[in-house]
Amino acid sequence: MTSEKKPTNTLITEKLGEFYLGRKHNLSTGETSKTDVLYDSKDLTTHAVCVGMTGSGKTGLCLSLLEEAGLDGVPAIAIDPKGDLGNLLLTFPDFKPSDYEPWVDASDAQRKDITREQLAENTAELWKNGLAKWAQDGERIRRYNSAVEKVIYTPGSSAGVPLTILKSFNAPPQAVLDDGDAFRDRVQSAASGILALLGIDADPVKSREHILLSNVLSHAWQEGRDLDLPALIQEIQQPPFKRVGVVDLESFFPADDRLDLGMQLNNLLASPSFASWLEGEPLDIQKLLYTDEGRPKLSILSIAHLNDSERMFFVTILLNEMLSWMRSQPGTGSLRALLYMDEVYGYFPPTANPPSKKPMLTLLKQARAFGVGCVLATQNPVDLDYKGLSNAGTWLLGRLQTERDKSRVMEGLEGASAQAGAKFDRGKMEATLAALGSRVFLMNNVHDNAAVVFHTRWAMSYLSGPLTRNQISKLMADTKAKLAKLAAAAAPSEEEQRQAIKAAERAKSSRPVITADIQQQFYEIAERRPQGGALIYRPGLLGLGQMHFVKSSVDVDQWRDYATLQTVHDELPRPPWDGSMVFYQRPRLEDEPQADAAFDDLPSEMSQEKNYKGWERDLKDHLYQSERYTIFECEPLDVRSESDESEADFRIRITQQARDQREEEKEKVREKFSSKLKRQQARVDKARSYLEEQRSQSWAKMFQFVIVLIEWIASLFGGSKSRRSISSSGSQASRERSQANRAEAKLMDAEDELEELEHDQQVALEDLDIEYQPNRLPLEKIEIGPRKSDIAVDRLTLVWLPFWKHVDGRVTAAY
Repeated sequence: MTSEKKPTNTLITEKLGEFYLGRKHNLSTGETSKTDVLYDSKDLTTHAVCVGMTGSGKTGLCLSLLEEAGLDGVPAIAIDPKGDLGNLLLTFPDFKPSDYEPWVDASDAQRKDITREQLAENTAELWKNGLAKWAQDGERIRRYNSAVEKVIYTPGSSAGVPLTILKSFNAPPQAVLDDGDAFRDRVQSAASGILALLGIDADPVKSREHILLSNVLSHAWQEGRDLDLPALIQEIQQPPFKRVGVVDLESFFPADDRLDLGMQLNNLLASPSFASWLEGEPLDIQKLLYTDEGRPKLSILSIAHLNDSERMFFVTILLNEMLSWMRSQPGTGSLRALLYMDEVYGYFPPTANPPSKKPMLTLLKQARAFGVGCVLATQNPVDLDYKGLSNAGTWLLGRLQTERDKSRVMEGLEGASAQAGAKFDRGKMEATLAALGSRVFLMNNVHDNAAVVFHTRWAMSYLSGPLTRNQISKLMADTKAKLAKLAAAAAPSEEEQRQAIKAAERAKSSRPVITADIQQQFYEIAERRPQGGALIYRPGLLGLGQMHFVKSSVDVDQWRDYATLQTVHDELPRPPWDGSMVFYQRPRLEDEPQADAAFDDLPSEMSQEKNYKGWERDLKDHLYQSERYTIFECEPLDVRSESDESEADFRIRITQQARDQREEEKEKVREKFSSKLKRQQARVDKARSYLEEQRSQSWAKMFQFVIVLIEWIASLFGGSKSRRSISSSGSQASRERSQANRAEAKLMDAEDELEELEHDQQVALEDLDIEYQPNRLPLEKIEIGPRKSDIAVDRLTLVWLPFWKHVDGRVTAAY
């Protein structure tokens, strides 16, 4: 729902859940009023479409929408096919010319016959004054900068933060596996995306390539197996099934042809130009939306540098990942996250069916229930599927280029109105669209009673135009350095590397011989073999069992399976479990080693079966002393974290719960004041009607008195006195005037009471905004130790851990 704020001379007042988009505009006079247009963020859960030709102000409006989401703490993923969205990082609260100078266009300075420094100074002044005219200042920019972390990702390039798609064929979450339609859609669009990358336009029903890929993906995912590209190539060439439908595999797709298809994908994987696709941060929706600490992010996925097939592949993969993440979230009525695409042309066409279309349509149909809002923008309205876009509840329409564009937009508006059961006046809408100018938009929101024409506000971000790769690299330099530092901190220390190299150098070709009473197992290899790399197994101790955590005061009664791993260099540490790793999922183990592996020396004490009983007792003591079941409690919301829920995930969850609870409490406040406001408004209306009546009577009596006075004056000059009594007429006029004054006072009192009620309601609503601000919600950390009598060690195993020895002598973990 769109609301309006009364004109003031002060800066814009921040309200959670309300996006400041601009001010109302009068098309007939061409004037923009001082009345702010505030958009209810909840309405974005029914999605939005922004359409406007070049020069309409579409980019500025959409960037402003993303800025408002950031200020409100709503995370967003923004797909950027043109390179404009990186401007969201050009926010300079101090308006220093030196901040703007690297981003102003040197050729623009030449055309204006000024230096680049002068252009930067002019630009800084322009932005400062422009924001001030729209009730914004540097402090608002600071709040925006601190409210959300902004990152530019560049899949297939190292200009920004690279994204790897190597793990993007992992099995979808259980919610998708359990939903037959959702699972089939995921399989179909993933197969289509892979084939699009190879330049194969495949029909899901007729193409044998598509059918084979779909069966490979479906078979693996139903077994809970993740696939990366190398594994996918292997399973294309040697599928884990013998029939496709009722036809045997060799008849349907002979081995030689499967080899060709696998080689096409392998050639792509081996290509130097594709190497950057395999490096960087994982394509993980949760990590794109939130930092490790639970802080909201604005993740800009810049794909301007990719070719058409690469863009289609990436967008399809991303949309599928978004669907899987979305279906793993609980339902909500408020806005949880935004997915924005700056130029949707080609990805959602009216007739063709590119791989991206199906997941995008599914998002538009289903995302509302999960609080995910989709915002799609384009300057090519004729190339959009308006039947699909009938799911969008908000249309932001700027100046359009052709009558054909206007006609297609009308189709979409009509469909959206029909879907929502709202009235639609086509003639009036067409007339309004024809009158729109630059930065003036028509907002048709099915949640509102009428469309609103508004002038977009000044963007806080400096709109420098599309960013080059060098500019993106410059913006992301600090972020990439920070990520590199974190990666370095997680890497093995120099001492650990020296120990690993020493172990590799004395590694034996044969497996150590030990008694059969000592159980041995082998960690599954999880990392790809490096070029020319050799496999080495190093010993370790693995304890498997359960622990019981109990604390009735916080309703904790939890049995947890655990695995404790102690790696061994030359000898076991003292105490033996000092520095060991404890995790709460069973590792993947194998009974036999890889055939080509070498083995490190085994310390003699680990070959003696009697020692394992003592290490088992030591493990129980170690777990009792060191392990804690940690939960977090947020008392104002009366909620505690769940099992295995991290502090960051808990903060994310309570942020959403705070939004939901805030909206519920606000609705209660509005309901509480509703009847009072209606009664008081009725009193105001009655008092106003009575005042008008008394004023009418007062003016009538005053007019009558004036007539009598004129007659009396005439009688003085005419020699005869008027029969009418001046005194009586004057008294009547005075009485009526007094009654009118009393009626006016009564109206003023009623209006004051109404204003006081409105003020009380506003204060109550603002108090709720403050009370439910996520950064004000306190968290208490509660740690619970295991019950000593309930620590069980089911099995203590000699485990062999795989490592790769690289050609340069480095040794890295392969598990």
